[in-house]
Amino acid sequence: MHRLGQTLLAVSLFAGCGGTELEPSTGPIVQQRAPLTTTDVDVAPECQGLIDFVNTASFQTLDVYLPSDVANNLVTRRALSPFTSLADVASVRLVGPTRLAQIEGGAREEEFIGPNCVGILDGLAVSTDDAAAIVSLVNSISDSELHDVLPYAWNGAVNLLNQRPFTSARDISNVAGISEVSLRNIRNAATLSRPLEALIDTVNALPNKDLYGASMARHFDWWQIVTTRGSYGVNRLECFGLEPSSVPYGATVREGLADAEEVRDEVIDTLNLANRNKEIPQSVIDAGLANLDALTEGRSFKGCYFSYSDDPWSGNNVAIFVDTENGFSLLTETYWSE
Repeated sequence: MHRLGQTLLAVSLFAGCGGTELEPSTGPIVQQRAPLTTTDVDVAPECQGLIDFVNTASFQTLDVYLPSDVANNLVTRRALSPFTSLADVASVRLVGPTRLAQIEGGAREEEFIGPNCVGILDGLAVSTDDAAAIVSLVNSISDSELHDVLPYAWNGAVNLLNQRPFTSARDISNVAGISEVSLRNIRNAATLSRPLEALIDTVNALPNKDLYGASMARHFDWWQIVTTRGSYGVNRLECFGLEPSSVPYGATVREGLADAEEVRDEVIDTLNLANRNKEIPQSVIDAGLANLDALTEGRSFKGCYFSYSDDPWSGNNVAIFVDTENGFSLLTETYWSE
């Protein structure tokens, strides 16, 4: 495809219905290509051609796919500065969901995007890799985690749970109660923590060589953990930031939420115990911790500290953290046995 894969793109700008060409007002637009969306943006790398299309297509080309007044509005706006996001495009007068769909159709017809871009779903331009990750997450996520990921879309979460399994991200976006914010939270939960998940997988794959060790989890059912474990005894159950109806029976309630530093300290302590024999590559550690920092900086977390035993000869210490806004969750666990 003649427009896919460009890394530098000069912006040709046109103004007015007559399509008079103007000189670009900014320098080249740098584009990055990646197999999975790794930052909280509304256009997947494989769908960047949507933005290229509205930035560079002539008025005459845009006019083929859009009403003339909409095409003119886009051309007039980009003369001031190039579009940088789908939200930026949608902010133009007369551009709504129908016009975005027409822009997608034009970008696909003009070969600015290809089959690796699924299209625009609830204000997100989603790649095939993103879509697969979204479907996998929604089909496997626990009830408690999904409600944490969708804190303001209770009905949407219930509908997803009742209607799964899904086969496409488009079907998920069409579920009643799933809005632009909801789908974005789901996409982020499915794609943004891959380096951290790689570190977690490496920790959990370490062989158990002695009588103590550690593990971590990115996706889990925190309610089931704190209410079903500890058949022999519970030594500590302290929670913070939970709604009164969500506080497990017998838990003490701590004032205040956890912050990024508290989360990182727990991860570092768990990692140091798991990696006491220096078996994890430093590159995996560095990438995972950098990803953790990016996801937790400036955030607040609810959660619990939980110490329990399932028999007289062992003990487990669990820390659970859940972002109060987007549901990003993390569990650390250390254990010992005789």
